[in-house]
Amino acid sequence: MKPSFKIAAVGAALAAALAGPVHAQTEIQWWHSMGGALGEWVNDLAKEFNASQTAYKVTPTFKGSYDESMTAAIAAFRAGNAPHILQVFEVGTATMMASKGAIKPVGEVMKQAGVPFNPAGYVPAVAGYYTAPNGQMLSFPFNSSTPVFHYNKDAFKAAGLDPEQPPKTWPEVAAAAAKLKISGHKCPFTTSWISWTQLESFSAWHNVLFATLNNGFGGTGTRLAVNTPLHQRHIENLANMAQQGLFVYKGRGNAADATFVSGECAMTTGSSALYGNISRNAKFASGISTLPYYPDVPGAPQNTVIGGASLWVMAGKKPDEYKGIGQFFAFLSQPEVAAKSHQRTGYLPVTIKSFELTDQSGFYKKNPGTDVSVTQMIRKTTEKSRGVRLGNFVQIRAIIDEELEGVWAGKKSAKDALDTIVKRGNEQLQRFQKANRG
Repeated sequence: MKPSFKIAAVGAALAAALAGPVHAQTEIQWWHSMGGALGEWVNDLAKEFNASQTAYKVTPTFKGSYDESMTAAIAAFRAGNAPHILQVFEVGTATMMASKGAIKPVGEVMKQAGVPFNPAGYVPAVAGYYTAPNGQMLSFPFNSSTPVFHYNKDAFKAAGLDPEQPPKTWPEVAAAAAKLKISGHKCPFTTSWISWTQLESFSAWHNVLFATLNNGFGGTGTRLAVNTPLHQRHIENLANMAQQGLFVYKGRGNAADATFVSGECAMTTGSSALYGNISRNAKFASGISTLPYYPDVPGAPQNTVIGGASLWVMAGKKPDEYKGIGQFFAFLSQPEVAAKSHQRTGYLPVTIKSFELTDQSGFYKKNPGTDVSVTQMIRKTTEKSRGVRLGNFVQIRAIIDEELEGVWAGKKSAKDALDTIVKRGNEQLQRFQKANRG
């Protein structure tokens, strides 16, 4: 070996020793259900966190719809290779709460990670939904939404309606739909997420129960309560609108969203998170307003209920991995990060500080209507309007879709459909109660 080569070799060894051991990044697997523009948002959040430090790497993976990702995670947990973080829609909350051996409460994760964590800093209506009776936060509020009323301002102008005065009550919605139809609109009004918008939030907005025992917050003995005269009246009104071509049913889940963004339908009740898609892809001026209500119902309007999803931490991971998860959640909670996410997507601000930061920035004034979701949720809640937390909720929503589809098609009366929903839904609740008595 030549002397110069020896010196170079010694120098390289010395540099390596001074640099210390090279530690591999700890990878955090995050399974989610965000597609399209929201998928880009999730990927951007992971990139930003990964660039902010070198110890951890969050890897987001799209696993299909909320139903599909939850099913995949359950199978993965049983096989011993579950992700570290799982995004679960609010409908799956009771099921996740009952899966005590499969999850690690986010309060514990943050404590073990040594990360300052104050649940009181999160928007109460959001944090409360994901909190156990003992006050411990079980999952991390991530993409919380609430139903709002979206409308096409250009279509309103063409129909002779005031684009700055959207309908506030259901009678006004029907009247606006009639004018839109006369002006040539084949789909004056539609809605996504039928159960969430027309039964769950409808109930809370009118301060009536969707299910007994305070909508499931009081225990697994809860039973459905959606066949009251008020619920029947509302479904009958929608059925009449459907027969007149004023309400056009566009399918289950969020299938109706695309028909509003494209301009096919002029009004819709849907998620506040539709804002991101509308602002990016709609070719018309749009507006956001509060959910319609019946003015003769005492206590209405009250407050709407939570939708969207939260992040659950799976059990059985290494301490360093939990530390990384805690750091990631702390990053997502930073006022600037949370405010940017709220403004980009239309999801609710996660923390009070992120709401205040958005307000101070003038975002709500520049984008009228974007604060509707927040003001609807921060009204004082009652025991009847806190939210809906039921077991087997996915199956119950499928039953609601199926039965109400019979109403929209003119094959079933509102009363028969609602009575059947209660009967079939209660069977699902009884099964869940029996399986979770211990």
